[in-house]
Amino acid sequence: MTDLTADEARRIILRAQGLLGGADARRGGVHGMLRRLGAIQLDTISVLARSHELVAYARLGAVGRPKVERAYWHNPALSFEYWCHAACILPIEHWPLYAFRRRAYRDRRYRWHEVPDHVDKLRDQVRDSGPLTTSDVGGAKNGGPWWDWSDSKIGLEWLLDIGEIVCSRRVGWRRVYDLSERVVPAELLAEDLSDEECIVRLAAIAGASLGVATRGDLIDFLRLKGRFAAILDEALLSGATGLVPVHVTGWPSTRGQTNAWADPAGLESAPRGRHRTTLVSPFDSLIWHRGRTERVFGFNYQLELYVPKHKRVHGYFTMPVLAGGRLIGRVDPARDGTTLVARQLSLEPGLTGAKWADALRDALWSAADWVGCDAVRVERADPALIAHLEAPA
Repeated sequence: MTDLTADEARRIILRAQGLLGGADARRGGVHGMLRRLGAIQLDTISVLARSHELVAYARLGAVGRPKVERAYWHNPALSFEYWCHAACILPIEHWPLYAFRRRAYRDRRYRWHEVPDHVDKLRDQVRDSGPLTTSDVGGAKNGGPWWDWSDSKIGLEWLLDIGEIVCSRRVGWRRVYDLSERVVPAELLAEDLSDEECIVRLAAIAGASLGVATRGDLIDFLRLKGRFAAILDEALLSGATGLVPVHVTGWPSTRGQTNAWADPAGLESAPRGRHRTTLVSPFDSLIWHRGRTERVFGFNYQLELYVPKHKRVHGYFTMPVLAGGRLIGRVDPARDGTTLVARQLSLEPGLTGAKWADALRDALWSAADWVGCDAVRVERADPALIAHLEAPA
């Protein structure tokens, strides 16, 4: 068993996430980044940009947003959408690895809604007229709340869940559905993996993406429970995943026992390279597990967009600021024409503007430039921090 300090683990994690280093971290562009991360979460909210665009920006810098979209949704398909940590963009070569989940959904025949009787007719319509969106089959909603889906939307999503249709691109943020046999390469469709094989291979992917991870981190990445979580446990203990046991000082553990698992490639050399300075999406895999975020960075983070406005502490869509390999502060961003607005900006307790103002300024102005803004305005921050931000760089 390898012993790691908390600082060593953090640096391994940053390198695995493509947030430490130079050319190697940018190799392969957006699609190379997707393959290294294994999964990129999707979300409907767009403040500066949508989350899948922010994830690419955080690692690759000011890559053009149309280029990001083409790298994710291309023809032929380089990726597809499916359920991993949440609704995620996944490399197309990972299609066979989610067979365990497709089988589980088929066995249940229910997720959030009852599956309508006419689902076979929907499949035929996709075959005859696809690719198509929900607009082509009568719309996505019945007119009630957001979860009040139309039968056509429920049916299409069910067919996607069980793998008979696939979403490999979007138009106007609407999923475009097509038959899997027309999108997924034949050799991938033909690969028939057992549940155990799926989970073993996915655990290795999650471990490589996270760098160093507890059992709970891996469970959270893949959203495993019940029998599938038991398969993961057995695979970790047997070594089938290829991940190696480590003990990270300061992480919860029984004395002297394994408390995490590491990608062996991440242990081969000491992480070196320049740390990224950037805003981080709330849905970035670096921080999507809030307990892990506190364990790795000492950063207590809550996304407050569902918190009533009068109860928010940091803001609607607070984005952590990464600099020097640490999460140094947080900003609640918005746009006002061509001005990037920091509605609220703060440093973490114990950090000073004298040391970190330059990093905050760099993060704000770099993001502004990327989204086409030519000015930055800070509306609310500690006066001493504002003074440092306004001082000549």
